[in-house]
This record gives sequence, structure tokens and C-alpha cells, in this order.
Amino acid sequence: MKKVLLFGNPNVGKSVVFTRLTGVQTMSANYPGTTVTFSRGQMKLGDEIAEVIDVPGSYTLEPTCEAETVARRMLDEVAADKEGEVIILNVIDATNLERNLYLTQQLLERGLPTVIAMNMWDETRHKGIKIELDRLSEILGVPIAPTSATSGEGIKQLVVQLLSPQIPSLAVQGQDERWQRIGGIIHQVQQITHRHHTLGERLADASVSPVLGVFMAMLIMAAVFLVVRFVGEGLISYVFDPIFDNLWAPVVHSLSDALGGSGFLHGLLVGNVSGGEINFKESLGLLTSGLYVPFAMVLPYIVAFYLVLGILEDTGYLPRLAVLLDNVMHHLGLHGFAFIPTLLGLGCNVPAIMATRSLESRRERFIAATLVSVAVPCVSLQAMIIGMLGGFGIGYVFLVFGTLFAVWLGLGMILNKITPGFSPELLLEVPPYRLPPVNLVFKKLAFRIKSFLKEALPIILGVVAVINILNFTKVFDVIAKAAEPVVTGILGLPAEAAVPLVVGFLRKDAAMALMGPLDMGPEQLVVASLVLAMLFPCIASLVILFRELGKRDALKSVLVMLIAAFGVGGLMNLIL
Repeated sequence: MKKVLLFGNPNVGKSVVFTRLTGVQTMSANYPGTTVTFSRGQMKLGDEIAEVIDVPGSYTLEPTCEAETVARRMLDEVAADKEGEVIILNVIDATNLERNLYLTQQLLERGLPTVIAMNMWDETRHKGIKIELDRLSEILGVPIAPTSATSGEGIKQLVVQLLSPQIPSLAVQGQDERWQRIGGIIHQVQQITHRHHTLGERLADASVSPVLGVFMAMLIMAAVFLVVRFVGEGLISYVFDPIFDNLWAPVVHSLSDALGGSGFLHGLLVGNVSGGEINFKESLGLLTSGLYVPFAMVLPYIVAFYLVLGILEDTGYLPRLAVLLDNVMHHLGLHGFAFIPTLLGLGCNVPAIMATRSLESRRERFIAATLVSVAVPCVSLQAMIIGMLGGFGIGYVFLVFGTLFAVWLGLGMILNKITPGFSPELLLEVPPYRLPPVNLVFKKLAFRIKSFLKEALPIILGVVAVINILNFTKVFDVIAKAAEPVVTGILGLPAEAAVPLVVGFLRKDAAMALMGPLDMGPEQLVVASLVLAMLFPCIASLVILFRELGKRDALKSVLVMLIAAFGVGGLMNLIL
């Protein structure tokens, strides 16, 4: 296995570079016989997995303290190891080039394959420091990548250069000679001028600031949520519902009359027709719910979310949001960009689960999709929960959503501990802020809509057909009857609540509406809301879950949902 050793002065951002390269799974240990701690992890390097070691920070390879002694020993050990390929990654503070180059020269003198990360590159622009990297690379004889580890800038380029490190041919003897050479290098490659920050630079810095960045993120996410809900509900109310009610319903009614209004074929194609009216949400026919669910219930939110998502991507904000949330997401076994499926899930779980395909490892996709399915309610279910519980007081609404957030965090930490596999870091390029080209935003939106319809529509139609058959054969009634002891015993709900919980498999907002006539108190409604939100995703989401994760991981995810839903529901029943 290849080994990548990170060397650098203290406080040059070496540990942040290490985290960027290794992702979420690292291990810390003391060097044998000392109290000096170092970290090791793994990264994907081409088609291989390489071990990455964060060597204790050192100013020199001529030890003056215990940490530098350990660093020197670690270098000697890997240099003597003839079996594995060793790469030295020297992290330099670009704003203190002269001080950092002393250790760099000592490392180059060892004649090992080396790459330099010129870290804090963004700060050089702010401070008016200009470094000619091509000339410096030529002088030192090794590749150099300008990086800003806090924002992720340049990390992708650094990984590419680690695939082809160079062996330097530098031979300087003695301390005085090294400093003389450093002086000559600085004279050739560095210029310092005074300049002020631009507005774009100030905005970019604020975006990843722990304080201002979080405040900006909250404002932007609130705006995103309002825009998506406005656009999604507007498309449903003024476009898709009129199309289905005024244009498609007469066609379906004519077909229903032609089929005699009943029978298996009628149920399969049209579904239930109650009082001469077709309920497109609940009828479960291929030509009713089979078309209404993907087109009139899911597609509007996909259009809205992907439109906003494309704008955030092309302005350059989305990578910064990923950087800002990276540390939090690491505790869940994910990296910052995995927050995007969570964001999408607040509108609709279908695009959220589809968005997990951007994550590199099977482990990450499983964790992210499971968390979305368990703890991120779609916008229609959110509206029903607020409507049902709001009359009892806003505190009950906050109790439901606060519990779901706690489950999202807690379950993520548990899955991070127990889920096997490797979670590589997602390497992001962080572009400058810019105005997005309108034509590019809409081209990307059209491509994503086409991909959704091509992938999801056939599967949803197939599953609606299966569900219709199960409903026609009264299988759902049997399931609801069998679930009564659990519903009344563990959850403390009326026996009649078993039916809405099973209906939730088809449509959660409709299931929540069926809870209303059961005359439950607010505490019982809190339990019912939590179990309904966590138990299963709706049929469309479940179909996509199996499509994205595969049968094995999707079944594991369903098992997690069952345990979490009944565990949390039972606990809340005891507490309330």
C-alpha cells in the first residue's frame, strides 16, 4: 500500500489538509514510547487506497523537541521501507514562505517522491503576496498545488499531483547554505504589494466563517425553502391539478364507464371511484394515482428544488455550504456535500434519495438515504403535521420536528459507528462567486427532469400496479389488523390508527389526514406524527430507494426505519 506522509511546520493547516484527503474515518495514536500523537487515515489515490499519515508538526529535521524527534523517526522508518511506495506531501503556509522553505529543503534532500501543497493560498491574495508557482516548482524540482484547505480550494488538483510525485535532486550542505538558497528563491519568486479585499473576496470569506457563514446559511436555506414551496405548490395548484381535473378526469371517467365501474381491470387502470368522483391521490389506478403521483405531486417539487439547486451551484455558494457543514456531517459518517440530499428531502424525498448518487461510496449512500427516509419529512407531510398539531399549540409542532432532528443526528452517529465500508472525502472545487448563465441553469434543469421521468416513472407505475393488486386482494386489511397489538400496546394509539399507518406507505399526508377523525389528544398525535414520518417513505420514495441502493441495502434501510420508528414512538408514548 502506498503511504503519503504529511510534513509541515506547526499551524500551517496540515491537519485540515489531512482531513480533506482522508474524509471521515481516521485513527489517532501515540507514537510508541512517547506522548506525541499522530493521525492516520486512508484516501483514494487513482484506483488504489493509500494510507495517509499526519506527521507531528516540525520546523526542522534536526530535532529540538519530542515532536520533531518523532517526525524525524517516522521519516527514517518509511525511507528504510523498501516494500511500499512513499510519497512526501509537504504542506507550506504560503503567507510565510521563507520560514517554511527550510523544512522543505531538508525534505527534498532526502530524495523521496515529493509534492508540495502551498496552503492558505487565499490569504496570499488578501495580503498582496504574489508567488510565481511555476518558477518555484522549477527551482525545487517538484510539483506544487495552491490550496486553501478550509474552503477545499485546490485539493482536487493536489490529489491529481499526488498520482505523479517527483523525485528532487537537491543537495545543499549545512544550515547557512540552506538560508542563503532560501533568500535567493524568495527574491526570484515572491513579490509583496498592498491591496484591499474585493467585495467578492469578503463575501467568499464570510460564507465559510463559523459565525457569519452559519447566519448566511440559515437565511439562504429559509429563502430556498420558501421559494421551493411557493413554486412547487404554485405548479400543483395552477398547472398540474387543473390539467388532471379538467382535461384528464373526463377521459378517465369515460374509461371507467366503459369498464363497468368495477372489476379487477377497472381497479388496475382506474382504481377506486367514490361517489362518482376520482381522487387522484388515493384511487391507486395506473391511469390515476400512477400518473398523478409522479407528475402532479413529485415533479413540481423536483422542478422547484432543482431550479434553486442549479442557481446555488452555478453562483458558487453550494460548495461553500458543503465546506461550512463538513465538520458536522463527518460525525454522521458523511461529508459536507451530503447535506444536499437533506435539503432536497424537505421538499420531496424522491429527488433527495436520487441526489445521494453524487456520494462516492456505497457506505455514504446508504447512510444518507436512510437518514433522509427516516428523519426528513417531505413538505406535504410537514404541512399536515403543522395543520393537525398547530391548534393544540406551537410547542407540540416543535416537539415533533425537534425530535426528528435529534433522530437525524443520533441515528447518523450510530450508523457511522456500525456501518462497514470506506467513506472517501468528496473533493470539491470552490469557484469564485459569479452570476449563473440563465441558459445553463435551465439546460441543467431540463436534463434532471428528463432523468427523473425516465428512471422513476416506469418503476412507480409498476409498483402502483402491485399495490393495487394487494389492495384488491385485501392484503392491506390483513396487515392493518395484524398491526393493531403493536399500535395499541407499544405506541398507545387507538386500534383504528393501524389503518392510517399502513396507508402511509402509499401517501403520508393522506394518512395524516385520516388520523384527524380518530379523536386523539395532542400527545397521541405527536406519537402518530413521529411514527408516520419515520416508518416508511411513501411509495415513490421507496421505489427510488431500492433503485439507488439495491435490494440488499434498501432492505437494511427499511429495517432501520422499523426499529427507529417503533423505538422512538414507544419512548415518546412513555414520556408523554
